[in-house]
Amino acid sequence: MGKITEISPQAKDKTRVNVYIDGAFVCGLSLETAVKYRLKAGAEIDEERLKEIEFDSERQTALEKAVGHISKSMKTEREIALFLSRKGYGDAVVSFILEKLKSYGYADDAAYARAYVSAQKGKKGARLIGAALRAKGVREETIADALRDVEQDGEAARKAAEKYMRGKGREEKEIQKLYRHLISRGFSYEEASAVAKEYRECREF
Repeated sequence: MGKITEISPQAKDKTRVNVYIDGAFVCGLSLETAVKYRLKAGAEIDEERLKEIEFDSERQTALEKAVGHISKSMKTEREIALFLSRKGYGDAVVSFILEKLKSYGYADDAAYARAYVSAQKGKKGARLIGAALRAKGVREETIADALRDVEQDGEAARKAAEKYMRGKGREEKEIQKLYRHLISRGFSYEEASAVAKEYRECREF
């Protein structure tokens, strides 16, 4: 058993509170839940019992918040987890919600990666797309699967070059700028070199 030493409003959401036992943070709860279970400073409670209260009482509101969050746009599993954590939900609730969303097909990193690649492949190279997906928490094998078609298709680099070179001449300085532009957009050195060579040879796109 331990003693609740503090129940304080969360900085970013005044409808939720942080609960401390013996001076250590244990979990976040809705104010409604804290009132329902008559939690207050000075009360004795077992830490595991407090976590059970959190799990039982918070998972439905957490699910509603998560569904509202992903309804605006697709999110990766890490983005959903971070969103719920920032809302004050504990690890057990976050894990439960992620599993629930995955079972519904609402959290699917493979589908997210495929959609992201499809939207970006005409604008960015595989290197830049992969880096963005890694930053969103997508696993390497999932990224590799999603990028397979992009890596086998050099047409994206040509399309990006065509857009960049529109209205420009074919002088060497412009072609060198094109090469640097393609590298900055995440295309490989081989792809950028091949496209620059084609422009040097005045190939029609």
